Amino acid sequence: MSSGRLEVKIKRVCSRKRSREFLKTRLAPAQQRGRCSPIRTSSMTERRPVEFCSDSEDLFGDYDSILEGGSLLAKLDDAGKNERQRAANHLDSLTDSIMDEFREEPFEGLPASQLQFQQHFTEEAKRSRQVNENQTSTPRQSVTRMAEARIETNRGGDGRRSCGVRRSMADLLKKTMLENAAAAPVKVSRTAELKEAVVSEEISVALQAMETISPETTDLGPFFGLPSKVKELMHKLRGIQNLYEWQETCLSLDCVQQRKNLIYSLPTSGGKTLVAEILILKELLCRKKDCLLVLPYISLVQEKVRGLASFGLELDFMVEEYAGSKGKFPPVKRRNNRSLYVATIEKAHSLVNSLIETSRLENLGLVVVDELHMLGDGSRGAVIEMTLSKVQYMSKTTQIIGMSATLGNIKDLQTFLKAENYTNDFRPVQLREYVKLSDSIYEVDPKEENCFTFSRVLNFKYSSAMQKVDPDHVIALVTEVIPTHSCLVFCPTKKNCENVAGMICRYLREEFLKHRENEKAILLQELRDSGNGSVCPVLRRTVPYGVAYHHSGLTSEERKLVEEAYSSGVLCLLTCTSTLAAGVNLPARRVILRSPYVATDFLKRSQYKQMVGRAGRAGIDSVGESILILQEKDKLMAKELVCAPMENCYSNLMHDEGKGMLSLILSLIGLNISTSLQQIQEFLSGTLLFVQQKQLCVEKSLQDVTLQCVDMLKEKDLITIKVTGCNSPELQITRLGRAAYKGSVDLTYCDTLYKDLSKGLEGLLLNSYLHLVYLVTPYDLIPQCNPDWMVYFRQFTLLSAAEQKMSAAIGVPESFVARKAAGQTVKKTVNLGVVRRMYLALVLFSLLKETSVWSVAERFQLSRGFLQTLLNSASAFCSCVLHFTEELEEFWPFKALLTELTRRLTYCVKAELIPLMEVSGVMESRAKQLYNAGYKTLTHLANADPAVLCRTIENLFKKQANLMVASAKMLLNEKAAVLQEEVDELLMLPADLPQI
Repeated sequence: MSSGRLEVKIKRVCSRKRSREFLKTRLAPAQQRGRCSPIRTSSMTERRPVEFCSDSEDLFGDYDSILEGGSLLAKLDDAGKNERQRAANHLDSLTDSIMDEFREEPFEGLPASQLQFQQHFTEEAKRSRQVNENQTSTPRQSVTRMAEARIETNRGGDGRRSCGVRRSMADLLKKTMLENAAAAPVKVSRTAELKEAVVSEEISVALQAMETISPETTDLGPFFGLPSKVKELMHKLRGIQNLYEWQETCLSLDCVQQRKNLIYSLPTSGGKTLVAEILILKELLCRKKDCLLVLPYISLVQEKVRGLASFGLELDFMVEEYAGSKGKFPPVKRRNNRSLYVATIEKAHSLVNSLIETSRLENLGLVVVDELHMLGDGSRGAVIEMTLSKVQYMSKTTQIIGMSATLGNIKDLQTFLKAENYTNDFRPVQLREYVKLSDSIYEVDPKEENCFTFSRVLNFKYSSAMQKVDPDHVIALVTEVIPTHSCLVFCPTKKNCENVAGMICRYLREEFLKHRENEKAILLQELRDSGNGSVCPVLRRTVPYGVAYHHSGLTSEERKLVEEAYSSGVLCLLTCTSTLAAGVNLPARRVILRSPYVATDFLKRSQYKQMVGRAGRAGIDSVGESILILQEKDKLMAKELVCAPMENCYSNLMHDEGKGMLSLILSLIGLNISTSLQQIQEFLSGTLLFVQQKQLCVEKSLQDVTLQCVDMLKEKDLITIKVTGCNSPELQITRLGRAAYKGSVDLTYCDTLYKDLSKGLEGLLLNSYLHLVYLVTPYDLIPQCNPDWMVYFRQFTLLSAAEQKMSAAIGVPESFVARKAAGQTVKKTVNLGVVRRMYLALVLFSLLKETSVWSVAERFQLSRGFLQTLLNSASAFCSCVLHFTEELEEFWPFKALLTELTRRLTYCVKAELIPLMEVSGVMESRAKQLYNAGYKTLTHLANADPAVLCRTIENLFKKQANLMVASAKMLLNEKAAVLQEEVDELLMLPADLPQI
């Protein structure tokens, strides 16, 4: 038997024998006979006593051979019997005689611990000889003394010398074999062995419990079918000791145990995410399947990746980010590790497409969709529907879990997903809703006929000046809770956020300046560092009072600093837009809605519930309250807003002239899911659109809509229709069509992109990034661009001669820009879309050269928030264009060029900082601090001590340091795993190797 097969068999036997139930029943008779002695095994982190049997009660049963010729213990028995007859007179030859038995068959190819046993024994003998040679003793005398010492150790004072010799060798060998059976490969650390052993055992116990579960019990194992290690981590990393009652009920549902699809709905802050995370961990650890978590925004993806990295490190799974330009398609195929893909809506769709294309969708055990009600949110809702429809159609084993706000037509979603529904109105903190009319506060009460019940009169003395500045009494409402408690004020526009923050601070007392004064000074310094010495004038004035604004006009780094300061209580008040309600979790004691409008649109019921749901902080407040400020003219509409049932959720595949349907049908043909009209109809029968076709397909039937979409795809040269005899026409995708769906390119711009890239190849400028940047400037941001012509001309004149020539070649000559800057009428026909796109390209080009958002924003007279949006959109679109060009052979030069440009646009910092910026949560200013402190690579950061980091890096807290190091370790492990998979694939024997 080979040593490799031997190790596998020993591990299998030992793993089975070590179960607690087996040991209890197997060893009980031996304990009663007094033939078992307790020892402590090294395979458990909690050093529990385990029974170790005597020779006649052998854990290895009838298998104890480690040599091909026979049994090692049998040889030992024979050798022992022969020597015991001569032990009294020839004790000095005992050890050599026994070892001679083994020298006949050398210990070659044995597992590590047997080799270590042999080496240990030999080295001990050598050391004894060397010591005794110095004392003029013979080598045989040294071995004799060593054997005598072993005999005395095993005699225990009872005089059974010969038995002791035999038991010493047998016990040592069997103990060594037992440890080897549980041991990992030699290069794995002992800590990793211990962790793997305890987790594996508890997973085994949990699975056994699940197999025998009955309706009368809800006991699923140590922690809802997971090892108790997970419960310990929840407490250590999240501070969670116990689950809410509804969470335990939800996890114990029959549909969850039977892995059926589930939609569960609760109010905001009810703890929905924890249930999803437990189900994800169960899938990763117990079923050994990959998981996909879909979140609506990039910021949420990054936050979740950062938060789950520590779990991945402790429980040995990968956490991979798919957001913006990040994410590998297809994902790395791992043999040993499971992966949790955390993705935005768009990236999740591309990921599922790539898994279908590579026949790996069956490896995806669970898909969790947060904010499932976003199915009704325009084009993004269409993408969610496409993703879930494909998963259901192509995989019968993938479970789908949807988290949602309460919806009016939840049954439609149940039918679409073939899912069970669990609904609960639980909130950890009671929410009281109020509205304010004039100077009176009314409580919302749906049971009342008028919907409102008088509560109190707002008692706050206003001067005439204050009354003019603040007629809605916002200052009075916020000062009732701050600075002791936190407050959010939702405003209809970004500009109104800044104005309200400034107005409130103008009338706050000086005591507010002293509240956590030092920490606010640190925050201002961090804001200044993030802006390379610049800080927003509004924030400079409001932060000392504990007030800030939060909207898309801030840079990513500013938003992160403001969010962290608010969460820690340094800031007590945020004025914000509605996007905060759907983003990161920032609860407050009181939430104030400055107006029932978002810009000029009246609030939707779902938006209102999302905003007021931020009121009440679990574990901090006993109650949360929301106040909606109303004008008399909005009173009737407000009654419907606060008291009406939730809106219905409808399919958006037909949204925006059927863009979703076109994209869906194109990808179905490209993935060979459907190659005929009949197969497309069969697929569509599993969509939400099919469930709701009576409401949505009034003018045209779903079949007519499908035919129309197929004709449009053919007109765009994205598919062809091949007629074969009497069979139905076969639909085939063209090269352009494949590039479009692979690159997730909007079909509206697909043909334009192809023409731009083709024209770009004719005279591609390679001594500058400008030409490439122009080619990846997003088309959908062009309508938002209104160039300042003087700025345009000034920047144009700073370009090199080659860059100006390139600009003229694409349709933006210097003469046109000069005349527009001079205010002259231009008669020559110029494509204004190209001109505006070139202006945006100049902005991006400046950002790549300078990397300072503040200086570029000032130069182009644009908000730094818009620049941040432009940069993020450009990096994501650059990634799409890269995948687009990979499918078209004529665009081969773009592959290497766009790969590097994507990286540059994603981070937009100096090259040496990019490795540190890859770590989730590390922004530019923090990356500079780390680099200057000596942490210059990902490896440096992954191996850093969080405590040392806190002492070295200014204003870095322990929790932040721990998350940072965990994220770096996860990223490093991911990169190492990719390289290892490549090595394994290179060294693998080809399956089709020719045989002689």
